[in-house]
Formats: sequence, C-alpha cells, structure tokens
Amino acid sequence: MEKRFESVQSVRDGLKSVNYLADDGIAGVVFLAQRLGKPILVEGPAGTGKTQLAKSVADLTGARLIRLQCYEGLDESKALYEWNYKKQLLRIQADKNSDSWSEVHDDIFSDEFLLTRPLLEAISAADPVVLLIDEVDRVEVETEALLLEILSEYQVSIPELGTITAKQIPMVFLTSNNTRELSEALKRRCLYLHVDYPDMEREKEIVLTKVPDISENLADQIARIVRSIRQLDLKKAPSVSETLDWARTLLLLGVDHIDAKEAKETLNILLKYQTDIAKAAKELSVDK
Repeated sequence: MEKRFESVQSVRDGLKSVNYLADDGIAGVVFLAQRLGKPILVEGPAGTGKTQLAKSVADLTGARLIRLQCYEGLDESKALYEWNYKKQLLRIQADKNSDSWSEVHDDIFSDEFLLTRPLLEAISAADPVVLLIDEVDRVEVETEALLLEILSEYQVSIPELGTITAKQIPMVFLTSNNTRELSEALKRRCLYLHVDYPDMEREKEIVLTKVPDISENLADQIARIVRSIRQLDLKKAPSVSETLDWARTLLLLGVDHIDAKEAKETLNILLKYQTDIAKAAKELSVDK
C-alpha cells in the first residue's frame, strides 16, 4: 500500500532518508499533490534534480515507477497502447477456416493482443504507481493534448475494448526544461513547481550526501567554485549532476584542496563547451 504523507515536514524528512534533499517548497508541492490527487509540473534547468524527485518519491512511498520519456515524434502507439499486429495475423491465419468472423474479431481484439505503453500501464495498474512523464516540452501539441485528456479523467477509451478507468490515481510528475511553452490547459491541470540550482550550502550538503568519503572542506570548495562559475555568462551552466561528477573526479584523483591548476585541468567534467571552459579558466586565474 502506498505510504500516505502526514505533513510537509514528513515529506522533507522522508525524501532526505532516500538521499534527496528537498526544501519546504518542493516538499509542500509533493504533499499537496498526493492529498489532492493532482499532477506536478516540474520546470527548471536541466540537471537540477527534476527527474530524480519523481524517482525518490517512488522509493519513499514504495510505489512502482513508470517512466514515459518524451521525444519529438512520440505518438499514441508509443505512449498509450497499440495492437500486436503480428500476433493478430497469426491468430487469423490459424482460424482461417472458421465460419464465424465475429468470433475471430472478438478474440484478436482482446487483452491478450494489447501492447500496453507507459500511460495505459499507469492507468490500469492495481498497485501504487508514480508516473514520470519526462521532458514533456519535447512532444508536439497533439501529443500534449493526449496527455491532458488522460490526466483530466484518468481513463482511456479503446474502441475495441471500451473505457479503462484507473483503479487508483497515480502520482504524476511532468518535467520540462522550458524548450517550448506548454499549453495553458496543461498547466491549469497541474500543481506547479520550479526547481532551480541549489544555493551554495544546499549544494554542499548534496555533495556530502551523494559522494561517500568526501571531506567537508572539499565539498565546501566545490560548492563555492561551482557557484562562482554559474554566475558567468555561459552557454550551459553546470548542473547538479555535473557538480557530483566533478566531486567524484577530484576524489578519485586524490585532491583534498583545489588549486587553480587542478580546477582548470578538470573543468571538462563540469563544463561541456570550450568557450565556457575558457571563461571559467580565466575566472579561476583571476580568483587566484
């Protein structure tokens, strides 16, 4: 049975127990979403922990995580369901001498021949589910309308089978990197949460939590340097996941105090554009 949150603080403490460090804003929205049965639209820069939030809530509640990874060209057959045409064809060929087409028709359009995709799987699940619709801003408007229809009623109409209504309301997280504007209708249906880069102290705490054996002094230096680099005019600011990669790299190299040379030599772990690396290297030289 899905764990029911008792308070905002219980959400925050619970997420911390599964190594997700949430502030009161994040914990509050998660608490309300579960109590109100509403989806959460999580927007913010890439790599700030939006996807991880859904995974952590699933871990915390003991729910099964079902993920729909969105991409350009995603359609109903990949998001919702499709019929197993090859299996249907084999069934028709096996019964080619049958006198009753209606019997064959009813047989091939049954659950046995239905291929469920993430949305239908989440709707039809009997056990607690967290549905993660990742990078929803990548899909076309038509697919967004399909998502809106399902999230409004939590039911799916299949012409050959009828209407499938959710046995339980899943917790739904939709993530967006703001590559395009989402429809007002979808936004109205959801609780809104913006997840930005953490402040310096929280990022230090994340590093200490996620990178075993790292010293508090090194974690503090990493958080300070990353914060100063994010303030530069960059093509892509370092994400939290890249901060963690950098921390693991420095730990692997046996670094316990970051100097300008070591920082410059490992900036390619933190930054992914040469122009950004050059700007950050210049900033580190000025600091030193």
